[in-house]
Amino acid sequence: MLAQAEDRQLIGSESRVMLEGVLRIADMTAGDVMIAAPRMDLVDIQAPIEELLNQVIDIAHSRFPVFEGERENILGILLAKDLLKLQRAPELNIRALLRPAVFVPESKGLVDLLRDFRGNRNHLAIVIDEFGRVAGLVTIEDVLEQIVGEIEDEFDTEAEAGDIFGLADRTYRVAGSTAVERVNEAFGVSLSVREGDEEFDTIGGLIAHEMGHVPVRGEVHELGGLRFEVMHTRGGAVKWFRVSPSNTAP
Repeated sequence: MLAQAEDRQLIGSESRVMLEGVLRIADMTAGDVMIAAPRMDLVDIQAPIEELLNQVIDIAHSRFPVFEGERENILGILLAKDLLKLQRAPELNIRALLRPAVFVPESKGLVDLLRDFRGNRNHLAIVIDEFGRVAGLVTIEDVLEQIVGEIEDEFDTEAEAGDIFGLADRTYRVAGSTAVERVNEAFGVSLSVREGDEEFDTIGGLIAHEMGHVPVRGEVHELGGLRFEVMHTRGGAVKWFRVSPSNTAP
C-alpha cells in the first residue's frame, strides 16, 4: 500500500521510508537494537577524576553508565554536562552527580520503550537479559534511527574531504570510513589495500582484518609505521581512530 501511495505521488519517498520504519519497530525489541555489553562505554566510579574527565572527553558521549567494582554493578547514569558542576564545586562527589539508571528487559517492545523515553525524559536504558545480567544498553537515538535512519552527530559528521582532522596534541582523528589510499597520501605511508585474497577500501576494514576481530574502544594496532588507537565505535565498526607515528617505526 505504501509503495502504491508513493507511485501515485500521495506520499514522498522519504515519507514512505519513515512509515515503513514505524511499522517495523512494532515487531522489534530492545534486544534487537541494543549496544551489546562488551561494547558499552562505562565509567568506573573509582577512577581518578582526571582519568574520568579524559575518558568522557575522548569518547564524547552525553551519557555514561557508571559502575563500581564489576561492570555488571551499574550505579547510575552520569551526564557529561554535570561534570561542569565540579569546576564550581570541586568538593562534590561523583556519586552526587549520578542520575538513576533505568533497566528494561531484552523483550521490551520498541514502541513501549519509545513511549517510556518520552514520558520519563530518560534517553538511555540498561538492557537486562532473562537471568538479570546486563546485556547491553539502548538509547532513544537507537530507537529513532529505526524510523528516520542514522542520526548524525558531531562524531558522525564527515565534511567533504574532511575525514582526517589534526588534533591539538599533534595526533590526527581519522574516520574508519576513510579510503586506505587517502591515508597513504596524508601520512606518506604505503599501506596495502590487498591482503591475500581480501581487498579493503577503508582503513577501518583493513585494521579490523589485521587485528582479526572487531576493534573496541581503546584498542591499539600498529601498521605501516602508524599507531591506530580506536576512539569511537558504533554498530560493530570503528567510527574514529586516533593516529600518530608508531614508536616502533623504522
